[in-house]
Amino acid sequence: MQQKIKLLLILSHSGACSRRRALDLILSGQVSVNGKIIREPSAIIDPENSEVLLDGRPIKARTHTHVLLNKPAGYVTTLKDPHAEKTVLDLLPQDLKHLRPAGRLDKDTEGLLIFTNDGELIYRLTHPKFNIDKTYLVKIDAELTYSQKIRLEKGIDLDGRSTSAAKISRLCTEKGKSEFRITIHEGRKRQIRRMLEAVGHKVLALKRISQASLSLGDLPTGKWRFLSEQEISFLKK
Repeated sequence: MQQKIKLLLILSHSGACSRRRALDLILSGQVSVNGKIIREPSAIIDPENSEVLLDGRPIKARTHTHVLLNKPAGYVTTLKDPHAEKTVLDLLPQDLKHLRPAGRLDKDTEGLLIFTNDGELIYRLTHPKFNIDKTYLVKIDAELTYSQKIRLEKGIDLDGRSTSAAKISRLCTEKGKSEFRITIHEGRKRQIRRMLEAVGHKVLALKRISQASLSLGDLPTGKWRFLSEQEISFLKK
């Protein structure tokens, strides 16, 4: 059964408009529920058994909410760490704090992090058997040699078990430091940092730029956005 939610959230989470715009539309009498104009943004609505119209057009309430965040460094993904000064939930508005991250990024890693209340999607994005690609932009402290690149791509022994095959691309070296993209589909703790340490390098910067069919694009650091219907459809495929 779908949870009853505020009318304001039905509009904003549906993608029909922003949260601020939804507030204005409701207050101006442009939204009706089951044929009755509702001017109270916090009115609690049962999406499954209510017809919500915006200027006569039906609004489809999303059963699940999906958000993409560009995580800055300094925030932990662990949501219940009593010692953490800043968690990724601090970057989301109050009405989205019920969402959970699909996977994690360590405190010093930036980039793409998906939040949702769709448990099945979280499972598919995080369980190793689905082989979901994740691409990171990496900067290291020295030149990455060809032999080191091959070792990383073939697999590095971590805790007595080899990492799965990786792919390194767009490798460039400037002023003695290398920058490249690495694609993996595992999610071991601090995996990329440990892989680079195993071949003698320190990671200076690490940022996830894509996961599955999603790309970070030009979303500013620390900002979030709702996924489009098309993005959600591609993810679920």
